[in-house]
Amino acid sequence: MDNSDALAIKTDALTRTFGETTAVDGLSLEIKKGELFGLVGPDGAGKTTTMRLLTAIMEPTSGNAWVAGHSILKEGERIKERIGYMSQRFGLYEDLTVMENIVFYADLYDVPQKERPARIERLLGFSNLTPFKGRLAGKLSGGMKQKLGLACALIHTPEVLFLDEPTNGVDPVSRRDFWRILYDLLKDGITIFVSTAYLDEAERCTRVGLMHRGSILVDDVPARIKGSLGIPMVELWTAGARQAEEIVRGVDGVRSVSIYGDRLHVALERSEVAGRVLGKLKGEGIEVREQRAILPSLEDVFIAMVEGK
Repeated sequence: MDNSDALAIKTDALTRTFGETTAVDGLSLEIKKGELFGLVGPDGAGKTTTMRLLTAIMEPTSGNAWVAGHSILKEGERIKERIGYMSQRFGLYEDLTVMENIVFYADLYDVPQKERPARIERLLGFSNLTPFKGRLAGKLSGGMKQKLGLACALIHTPEVLFLDEPTNGVDPVSRRDFWRILYDLLKDGITIFVSTAYLDEAERCTRVGLMHRGSILVDDVPARIKGSLGIPMVELWTAGARQAEEIVRGVDGVRSVSIYGDRLHVALERSEVAGRVLGKLKGEGIEVREQRAILPSLEDVFIAMVEGK
């Protein structure tokens, strides 16, 4: 692998098809050691397939990738020794306790007996599971199950950690706690590759790839992605946001419209189009309570790119 001293993951035209469907389409990525890389996109974008390819669970149709210096085509077993992988349906055993699950995974990864007590104590501590080590996994909340899954994936001290939508369906407080743990792992030098459909979470990553229909639309640090739209955007507070969205979409010069409760984010081809939007809404009897120019969010950029395609 080129630049093996600096890169944790490298892909070269990585492709996977299922019949006539292309799930991953010529993916080329370079992820440095110590990065927290977020692969972001809606369901069906190809995130899980990408992760299964990189963890050597699935073979590509064409192309190649290297993880921790090893090729997914020839050295899949070597890769599995050096990574942690938490899938969407991570294999916790609900009839085992928290401690029993962690010990099971320690056995699975052949963690030396003399190293186990310190590792387990640390994992229980930073995941806040110490008080629950005797509780059955099946009796844990969703957020606690995710933390236990993470502890099990980390028991063998992997170099690269793959997390497939780890906070999907988890409450906001548990999501925040989970991301705090990920930041602590970064301090230890672990490279983290996380997929998510939550664009607000993606802003916490050191670098982000926005994925749509198997392809990466853009790959950069969040701040540069948000500045890459290069077009003005306004936020409008309206009554009847759904109706207002339909009206605004029909205005010439509007690039995209996103709805957030009673607010609209409207991407414009030129700043003067804002006057046209306001005039159209007024003409249709829609009250605009407040308006302001804003910087786009990652979600705004993603929607504008997808609608542009």
